[in-house]
Amino acid sequence: MVVPPWLSVPPPGYGGLEQVVAALVDALTRHGHVVTLFGAGNDHGTAAEGFVSTVPEVQYERLGESLPELAHLARVNRLITAADFDVIHDHTTIGPLLAGRRAVPTVATVHGNPVGEYGDVLSEIDSDVALVAISHAQRLLNPGLPWAGTVHNALDIRDLPRKTEPGRGPVLWLARFSPDKGPDVAIQACREAGLPLLLAGKCNEPAERRYYEQVVAPLVDENVTVVLNADRAETLRMLVDARCLIMPIQWDEPFGMVMLEAMATGTPVVALNRGAVPELVRPGLTGLVCAGPEELPAALVAAEQLDPADCVAHVAENFSVERMAYGYAEVYRRFAAGRRDLLESARVSAG
Repeated sequence: MVVPPWLSVPPPGYGGLEQVVAALVDALTRHGHVVTLFGAGNDHGTAAEGFVSTVPEVQYERLGESLPELAHLARVNRLITAADFDVIHDHTTIGPLLAGRRAVPTVATVHGNPVGEYGDVLSEIDSDVALVAISHAQRLLNPGLPWAGTVHNALDIRDLPRKTEPGRGPVLWLARFSPDKGPDVAIQACREAGLPLLLAGKCNEPAERRYYEQVVAPLVDENVTVVLNADRAETLRMLVDARCLIMPIQWDEPFGMVMLEAMATGTPVVALNRGAVPELVRPGLTGLVCAGPEELPAALVAAEQLDPADCVAHVAENFSVERMAYGYAEVYRRFAAGRRDLLESARVSAG
């Protein structure tokens, strides 16, 4: 299992990809697979049998630079041998493009939208790489890529707090500060609904800080509370207290782990109909899906009628870590077997 060099697995606070990888590693281990995690830093909190660090410190401050990830992947590739591994599962951005150098077939999860520059990278990958989508909506954005399957992200809900009655706290917006996430739309919707709003945002990258200071901060009034860079415990407390989670996304979100987290704590989701939202939220049961921003205020008021138990049951049934692990294990087996058959055919032809 290969993760980017700027991630801690599991995350100390906000971090969707890190949560998914940690849950997947633990579930695969429970199922009897032997997993080695390749990352950065000197510690991890998963059940992986081994942890291989390519650099002493997590490279968070260099997030977005190309060289740290390239160096990390070059070191990973040198350490991988066919004698030690059956399959590599890569969660990096550049990894699929370099995977052809590996002695072992690679399955790569596409965590972003496979269009634009990212789509160009993915379109040039080697035949030894199988791509996995995290939603059907994501896959449809670029159906011509060599997809090997679709496996929804999942959440381990066993130790999560949950409520039994509808929340009476503020509406919660929980995301990184970015125009894609629509915090300005959330402020306007709550203002029109007459409801208090808690903006809990990740705000430690330069672009996030600029957006918050220039766009969001001027909109904040006495009905809006702001919490920056909350840790995991505080995030869960806010989710449990919230009336609902608002997801006024302005882009085609490929998944949206925060929606699973909200529903798993019994908090319904009010979201715009973009990206994978219809795959995650069951309208009228675990949330309300709106066609446009003008529908959000009424939906925020109506959300208090939804049963928290239905939200929890939906996540447990459809987005369990066991289901995700079985899905990936099937992709591993199918792809590795296909590669073996291809190599055998090549040997027969050569002979």
